[in-house]
Amino acid sequence: MKVEGKQYCDISKLSVRLISKDVAKDIIVNNHYSGIWTKVSYAIGLFYLSNDEHKFFGGINEQLIGVACYGDPVGRHSGASICETLDRTEVLELTRLFVFDGYGSNIESWFVGKTFQWLRENAPHIKALVSYSDPKAGHLGTVYQATNWIYQGNRIRPNDSWSFKWSEIDEWHHSRTSYVKYGTNDPKIIQTMVTSPFWIKKEPRKHRYVYILVNGKERKQLLKNLKYPSLPYPKVSEEFVEEIHKLEPIN
Repeated sequence: MKVEGKQYCDISKLSVRLISKDVAKDIIVNNHYSGIWTKVSYAIGLFYLSNDEHKFFGGINEQLIGVACYGDPVGRHSGASICETLDRTEVLELTRLFVFDGYGSNIESWFVGKTFQWLRENAPHIKALVSYSDPKAGHLGTVYQATNWIYQGNRIRPNDSWSFKWSEIDEWHHSRTSYVKYGTNDPKIIQTMVTSPFWIKKEPRKHRYVYILVNGKERKQLLKNLKYPSLPYPKVSEEFVEEIHKLEPIN
């Protein structure tokens, strides 16, 4: 239902197609709130047909106004974390989504819905999608809710996640970098492996959303056998108190 007074996107001027990863990276690094590129399998662009004539070539001017990036989810059990019958090669993660402002309040949800269609037509082996909204950035997953993803809460991961820095003047690093460096991201174990103090910062638990891409009997079967139940959509952000701890080496 449309809300009076809201500006909605003119879908007759919009189109969606695959774009190069280099073009997508430039948009994400310079405009996405994270400012960080990530592993991407498919970069899908959102194009807008302007009424203005192209400055150099004539004809209608088409502008790239958004990017959706899908990549392999982290973890070899990522498929089974959705449903035991899913292989990790049958699942993608929506890792980045960005649309420039000024094209209508519902444009992101329209775009995401069109990426579902693109994936069904061009990557039919993909059966399910997963994505996470970051409460640290003030995100509850509004776009996922508008496009009917399944919400599975923010308590699936059994342990807290920590960011690390290895000196007071160092930048914060994701826990995955500590795993690469030490073979673990458990701060207590790392304490026994280092010779200098380091700092950890507790990260908020991200909201997890899942979307079943296939239809028919296969969809019903996957929905029936989801590993984690569907929960009501979150509507209010939880208060998060940042915790920073200095840890000394344990020899």
